[in-house]
Amino acid sequence: MIDLKYLQKNFDEASVKLAKKGVDGETLEELKTLFANLKEVNSTLEVSKAEQNKMSKLFGQYKREGKDVAELKAKVDANKEIISTLQTKANVANVALQNIALAMPNFPDDSVPHGADESDNIELKRVMKPRVFDFEPKEHWALAEMNGWIDFERGVKLAKSRFSVLRGDAARMERALINFFLDCNAKKGFEEVCVPFINNASMLQGTGQLPKFGDDLFKIEGEELYLIPTAEVPLTNLYNDEILTAKELPILLTGYTPCFRKEAGSAGRDTRGMIRQHQFDKVEMVAIANPNQSAEIFKMMVENASDILTQLGLPHRVVELCGGDLGFSAAMTIDLEVWLPGQNKYREISSISNTKEFQARRAKIRFKDNKKNSLVHTLNGSALAVGRTLVAIMENYQNSDGSINTPEVLKKYM
Repeated sequence: MIDLKYLQKNFDEASVKLAKKGVDGETLEELKTLFANLKEVNSTLEVSKAEQNKMSKLFGQYKREGKDVAELKAKVDANKEIISTLQTKANVANVALQNIALAMPNFPDDSVPHGADESDNIELKRVMKPRVFDFEPKEHWALAEMNGWIDFERGVKLAKSRFSVLRGDAARMERALINFFLDCNAKKGFEEVCVPFINNASMLQGTGQLPKFGDDLFKIEGEELYLIPTAEVPLTNLYNDEILTAKELPILLTGYTPCFRKEAGSAGRDTRGMIRQHQFDKVEMVAIANPNQSAEIFKMMVENASDILTQLGLPHRVVELCGGDLGFSAAMTIDLEVWLPGQNKYREISSISNTKEFQARRAKIRFKDNKKNSLVHTLNGSALAVGRTLVAIMENYQNSDGSINTPEVLKKYM
């Protein structure tokens, strides 16, 4: 959650930051009105409480002096009613403020470029040159059919559209990729963690999926439980409402999970193949860091994901997201986009974000710093999305007869 004290004290400056992320003026004006209402109610409440304390002290004085306290008691009782009414108004105003704040995105970092959408993102560099084919490269769904790797029809039969079944070598390669990613992350100091694939609503609020993105989550009927959309949720919330020591930081975590998303709002996009599925595998990196460490860790996480793609022999590019394309919780994000020769374009395969203290404030993750409690910075990123990596291998390692070679680094896992 954004820092409401900062927003209130520096409203114009904060508004400029939020506008960079697409927050409209009407929402900001509503927030400003809520601040004013709460301030007015609290001010009146404090006056009434001060008056109540003053009158309460008079009781003892009146009794010592033998005065009649009936009139004073009536005034105290009337003031109690006023205080009760004002307290209710303050509570209502505070809840309204908290609700709108929970739906407010993180402030983008000052370094984030201006822009409306992905067309305004900035390419930082390209890694490896795409292979030049002496034949027309096929897309992964055509290769899947030729090799019997992915059964789309039976995936739909078992569940519904945007589910698929991996078979034979594809299933083995999926498992190989998961193990390879986890091993690569472990070499960078990430501790492997196996977490529940179902989390409660409080955890999803902590990392920013709730309340704003509830429509994209699969909810367990009759429970305040959800299938996780990413391992970022359980890994980050391992330390929900905890106070760490400075010596414990940074905490680097990695884990494999399936991820579940309704893909609300994506109708008509990537309807063929495995690019956009309701269920997909991913290996995640999460860091919980001292604020003065987060920039360095962010750079390390980007380099790690890029190095994994390089080891796999997959050409890719590194892209800095503009304000209009930043995710809800992110203060800054670097995307890695892998080259898909069948589609003749780069497609996102990893998104690495520094949320700074945004998630920590929501999830109450703190550390003791010089005898005071401070908010940590949290970072997250894919290393990597497994299904999209499988797609990239199929398209980049295909042969003219439709067969698919195995990247050298995966052979020992196969």
